[in-house]
Amino acid sequence: MRTPILLFGAALAVRLVLIAAFPDPAYPDSFYYVNVARALAAGDGLRVDFIWIFADVGGTIPTNPILPIPSNAHWMPLASLVQVPFIWMLGPTAWASALPFAIIGAVAAPLTWAVARDAGARPLVSVSAGLLVATPVLSTPFMVQPDNFSLFQPLVLGALWLGARGLRGSGRAIVAAGALAGLATLSRNDGLLVMVALALAFAWGRVRAGRVRVGPVGDRPRIDARAALGAVGAFGLVMIPWWVRQLATFGSLSPSTASGKVLFIRSIEEWNSIATPATLGRLLAMGAGPLLATRIAGLTAAIGIFAQVIAGLILVPFLLVGGWARRRSSDFGLFFLYAALLFAFSALISAVHVPGGTFLHSAVALAPHSFILVVEGIVLLVDRVAARRPAWRPEPMHRLFVGAAIAFAGIMAVAGSVVVHSGWSAQRDDRQAVAAALDGAGVPMTDRIMSIDAAGYRYWTGRGGVVLVNDPIDTIRRVAAAYDIRWLVLNRADAVAAVESILDARARPDWVGAPLFTIPETGSLADRIGVYPVCLTPDDARCAG
Repeated sequence: MRTPILLFGAALAVRLVLIAAFPDPAYPDSFYYVNVARALAAGDGLRVDFIWIFADVGGTIPTNPILPIPSNAHWMPLASLVQVPFIWMLGPTAWASALPFAIIGAVAAPLTWAVARDAGARPLVSVSAGLLVATPVLSTPFMVQPDNFSLFQPLVLGALWLGARGLRGSGRAIVAAGALAGLATLSRNDGLLVMVALALAFAWGRVRAGRVRVGPVGDRPRIDARAALGAVGAFGLVMIPWWVRQLATFGSLSPSTASGKVLFIRSIEEWNSIATPATLGRLLAMGAGPLLATRIAGLTAAIGIFAQVIAGLILVPFLLVGGWARRRSSDFGLFFLYAALLFAFSALISAVHVPGGTFLHSAVALAPHSFILVVEGIVLLVDRVAARRPAWRPEPMHRLFVGAAIAFAGIMAVAGSVVVHSGWSAQRDDRQAVAAALDGAGVPMTDRIMSIDAAGYRYWTGRGGVVLVNDPIDTIRRVAAAYDIRWLVLNRADAVAAVESILDARARPDWVGAPLFTIPETGSLADRIGVYPVCLTPDDARCAG
């Protein structure tokens, strides 16, 4: 037991250092999960007083535009639920939200060791793969964000491991795999692909069992029908309460998908638009060539994200060697199937969203098995070279080159975290400055803000509001009027085209006043960030002149 405990300790230590370096949420997903968790901990239920994307409310301005609204029309709830006990114990602090993800995510390191050992890998491989998971290359800074990275990875890893055991005849393992697949889906919608992989493995096992009448049992992996039903039942026990809530609240199992904004947009720019229709007919009307181009671009982006962020590019050749060597292994068959489904899903269904970060959230689940294959690939290549070089002693060379791979991952983890944290810190400073300006001007906490990141400004300013839609200025005004918006916060780095002239101080519509606060663009007369009053009633004098 000492090895898995040490691996857990190493992974946890890395994650605690990451929290100490940057404890806060850093982007819309993590801001959203924290806001929902704090509402739950305060007894307000699954409700939020902001709209981070209009797909949450049907993809357009609702007939009855109100705030607060029910939460989680798009994102799943597990990343918020795990924070609640820690918020109760530590208060609504950044550490309270980050700590559960450090603890849960650290489990992936010893679990990777167990998967490798179960697959017959030598101790060097299993321990080294666990160390690679402890510092997972360029994905490292995301592993303590209050997001689903550190939930999805160990849940999918555990489900695939137990599923592989189920393929070797363990009924209990396949039932437990179904339960973990349910928890993975409660973390991310595409956790459902794990259950699809289990179902395909079951079907293939039944077909193969009908064709192969001779040979050892190990050549005919099968899942007992009762165990398969048990896996489905375990999955249902986890998911059905959530589906009941979604149906009762929204009338749909996947409300944001029902709006068309998830599946039928032509480009990511349309994701944040309420004026652009999102229908299957409009998507197909772009023509076969452009449509195919978006799918190819999605697949290419997914492969690039995996190769760069998960494997750091340099580890890719060793992964291919190890994967080829294990291509017929029942221990890795389910992993290969799940990986193929994930890449296919990214290419065919969510291609437009892949460059925006959707695939990265899912790709971390591929890292543990991939790191096992990386280390095995290194060992195999060393053995191949050693066979031609009598002076080489394989075992020391194994340790040397595997150690170099671990060192490379560690260096990339540190360098990547420094760069990412620098960007996150700059954004945090800007938003804290906006919050201080609003507070300093005596702006009531009930005033609503329109910004590109409604969840982020809710976190830093304590004020609800709505997202700045990517539409013409008249549509933006309609949104502001519908939700009684009092302030407009613009950031040149991610502002929509319709409001660029406001930041450039060239022109403002008559319903937008002079800025309350600005941060100038370095070396320019224009502003990088601005906070502007929004005046939509005749008696509002803040925009006079």
